[in-house]
Amino acid sequence: MLFLVPCRTVLAVALSCLLSTMASGFILNRGVLTLGIHCQRVCRNVSLSQVREKKRWMKAYTHLMAKKLKLEGPPPPKPRSQQPHWDYHAEVQAFSSRLHENFSLDVLKTAFINPCYLQAEQERRKGLGVDSGTTALVLKDNVQLSRKGAGFTKSFLTDWCGASFPSLPSEGVESVVGHLTSSAVVTYVARNLGIEDLTMSAECPVPDDVLHSTFMAVIGVLQESSGAEQTGLFLRDFLVTQLIGKDLFDMWTVINPMGLLVEELTKRNVPLPEPRLIRSAGASTVLPLYFVGLYSNKKLLAQGPGETLAAAEDEAARVALRKLYGYTENHRPFDFSPLQQHQQPLIQSVSSN
Repeated sequence: MLFLVPCRTVLAVALSCLLSTMASGFILNRGVLTLGIHCQRVCRNVSLSQVREKKRWMKAYTHLMAKKLKLEGPPPPKPRSQQPHWDYHAEVQAFSSRLHENFSLDVLKTAFINPCYLQAEQERRKGLGVDSGTTALVLKDNVQLSRKGAGFTKSFLTDWCGASFPSLPSEGVESVVGHLTSSAVVTYVARNLGIEDLTMSAECPVPDDVLHSTFMAVIGVLQESSGAEQTGLFLRDFLVTQLIGKDLFDMWTVINPMGLLVEELTKRNVPLPEPRLIRSAGASTVLPLYFVGLYSNKKLLAQGPGETLAAAEDEAARVALRKLYGYTENHRPFDFSPLQQHQQPLIQSVSSN
């Protein structure tokens, strides 16, 4: 059964819905307009400034400085003592504390004074027009300390190498000591210890020979301050550690390794070695590889590779020499432990008794 609604009623309902929608829209628009007016009033009292990441003149200035650096080159280096925030006495004292060594500070300051610095400073003062009596410097150079430290370093390293590698001949010991006391190794250690910043030199950066003599002077000061035993531990910790990962024949140049091997085996009353080709690969190519083995009394002494038979034989002789001298890649690690660890078991045993 259908119910018929009069058209007047439907029109009345539709008209009321339309009027309510228009009223709500008017209220919403009025609220938005009111909010906008309020924001405008607030923004009038606030001053906004534009912020850029870089200034407008920065690009031109950077380009000009880069062009100037390319034309003139980098500025000359300045020693650390001529830079701001530098206290020489505090730096010397910090150097002693950083290494955990008991240096005599007055003697340690002398170790950093090189003769070239005294000469350059004397000439600079004369150039300023000061009389000779006033320009005299009451300073002492480190020549004597450097000689003392170099002598102690060489004797200690020779004794250490002889004790650590008793089978190594004197030529090998001299080569190892020469490598450890060379300018490259000593200057590398000195720069990493901060000695370069404290060194008084006429040139900047400090030359290698001046830095080498300064390091030896520091060794001489340590010997005077703490004794030979503590100085030996210092050399063991900072110089001997440079042997880690170093091959023997990188420090000792042997021209004829097979002849040296024959001499060593003759001294030990061992039959002479016989080279034999063990295996090869790519003999007909541009990159051949041969493995030669050295046999003595039907026992394999060593084997080595090479691009030629002669090169493989020499390498096998070097491998055999490393075994004889006890300087192989898998040799026993060096003992760098402090003395307290060696004395600890003795103290524990005495206390337990």
